[in-house]
Amino acid sequence: MEPVSLQDFVCALDLASLPRVLRVCSGVYFQGSIYEICGNECCLSTGDLIKVTQVCLQKVVCKNPGTGQTMEIAPNFSGHFSPLTGPQSYTTLEELLSAATQRSRKLPIGFISTHRITTESRVVPRDQPLLLEDVEAYHGTYRARCVLDTKTQQFILHLPLSQKGPFWEWQPGAPQPLLQALQDPALSNRLFTCPTLPWQSLILRPQYELQAIMHMRRTIVKIPSTLEVDVEDVTASSQHIHFIQPLLLSEILARGGPFPLPTEILETPGGPPIFVGPWVGSLQKGQRLCIHGLASPPWRILVSTKGRKVPRHFMVSGAYQGKLRRRPREFLTACDLLGALQPGQPLRVVATKDCEGEGVESPGFTSLAVGDRLEVLRSGQAHGAEGQDIDVLVCQRLSDQAEEEAEEEYEEVEDEDQILLPLYFSSSFVEEMSDNRRYSLEDLMAQFSLPCEVKVVAKESSHPADPLPSFPGLRLEEKIMEPFLVVSLDSNPKMCFEIPPRWLDLTVVETKGQPGQPAGRPPVATVEEVTDAFYYTLRRLPAFEKQPPPPRPPKSRGLRGQKKQSGMDKSAQYSRVSELQQAPLLPKPKMKTLPQSAKDSSNTYSKISAHMKGLRYTTKSITEDPDNDEHDYEEILEKFRNTL
Repeated sequence: MEPVSLQDFVCALDLASLPRVLRVCSGVYFQGSIYEICGNECCLSTGDLIKVTQVCLQKVVCKNPGTGQTMEIAPNFSGHFSPLTGPQSYTTLEELLSAATQRSRKLPIGFISTHRITTESRVVPRDQPLLLEDVEAYHGTYRARCVLDTKTQQFILHLPLSQKGPFWEWQPGAPQPLLQALQDPALSNRLFTCPTLPWQSLILRPQYELQAIMHMRRTIVKIPSTLEVDVEDVTASSQHIHFIQPLLLSEILARGGPFPLPTEILETPGGPPIFVGPWVGSLQKGQRLCIHGLASPPWRILVSTKGRKVPRHFMVSGAYQGKLRRRPREFLTACDLLGALQPGQPLRVVATKDCEGEGVESPGFTSLAVGDRLEVLRSGQAHGAEGQDIDVLVCQRLSDQAEEEAEEEYEEVEDEDQILLPLYFSSSFVEEMSDNRRYSLEDLMAQFSLPCEVKVVAKESSHPADPLPSFPGLRLEEKIMEPFLVVSLDSNPKMCFEIPPRWLDLTVVETKGQPGQPAGRPPVATVEEVTDAFYYTLRRLPAFEKQPPPPRPPKSRGLRGQKKQSGMDKSAQYSRVSELQQAPLLPKPKMKTLPQSAKDSSNTYSKISAHMKGLRYTTKSITEDPDNDEHDYEEILEKFRNTL
């Protein structure tokens, strides 16, 4: 096949013959573009192979051949088009007559001109049908005798054979829908007429979009048929060519098979690793993998270790078969206690930190001491010190004889036995529990809410290197619902692990499976350690964002008043000191100052005593105001003069 333009190839293409393989004979490049503009391919190199799989009509451009004006119509245009002319135009009447003679056409011959024809007697509008009846000799030249029929009158016109056109042979046909007129090869490049359009004749120029596959292109390539490129059909000689199409793991997951699927890594996502394991370093370009399918069950538990200075983080599969035992939970605020309270499940805690009632704006709270036992009852509201209701946690103080009453029916407690803890109250509590049962991970998730603290007492038998039993405690933080793919290395089929395409979306390509691969799915590691960076990425998931932050403690009105009063006292003291510095200093008799000194000392003692009793007081300056001094300086001076 000779190279043709892409537009001509698509217009003459039989859609039933798809797919077709094309070779680009002359490439094209749009400066400033990358690979796609508006989703369409705009860069093709000479020699590229394109496997066309589908052709879609985008729009049809109608062109007026006389004026050059254009208009666009949609593929679902409802008008009908009637062919007016033959498939070819002619520049002169002599060419038209010669072509008709070669086809053994006899006169008369109908034709039209897409331009206006001016004669000595009349002007013929464009697209006006004329009938060539005969050729006559006139003064040594040949002229065509033509008939112009205006439906009301006929006119005879003599046109020279050298009359310039273009001219089209007039062959009116039956009206056809738009798609049928475009798909008929016999109607290609003909003039049409449509009653619903303003022009008497027009040329249809369809524009298509080709969907094709190219080497190393992950997605379907979309190529406009108007791209100025020449192509050659090489389908017959390209049957052995396999187009390599990269895939993402997320696309394989969405496709749902077939599994097992042998693949080869083409590209790994950038960024730091998210897992810590022996298989992480093997995920490099060129590594062959076998994708066995979707991991089951689809949920994972995010786990953090306890009891060490630097915690480690793990993602544990729901298929984990180790045995776990519950550990007492630790709570730092009353809000944490409220979050752990579940309907129908009693929650008893022991205080591990002394806390006085000073600064707590709750009338039902006095103090807590280490060892105090509380039972969390419910949430409520209390009347705060500032006249506003505050959210509190209603707890019952337990006695030492209540240790065996965990399963007894709850009885109403008197108000004096209850403690109201504001939700912002910060202290330290540890859960009081006596549960020695051994749970599986699935049973634990079904019976208790997260977060939950456990200890692994029996490791998983199918995972000899299970690291979880070596830690004194684990905190089960969140349940993650995310699909994983089970993958094994082709070089080590026994190393089987799970990959989340959402966070580790490898680019792979399908390959042929190698013989000797083990049948079935090998055992999968159910515990994977995650990096700190990935752990905090998981903590930003919407499931974690739903957890409300603990309430902030309200600003204390008493503290604000104390600070304000202290500031006022300091300013008053400063003004008194300034007045003393400006007054003249005169000698004072010793006997008169001793009682005042003793008085000041007694005042100071009374102030300190009041402070020791927990009363709020305002510090006063020991120096008295000179205006209120009991000494009479005039009397002293008079006695001094009499002595002299």
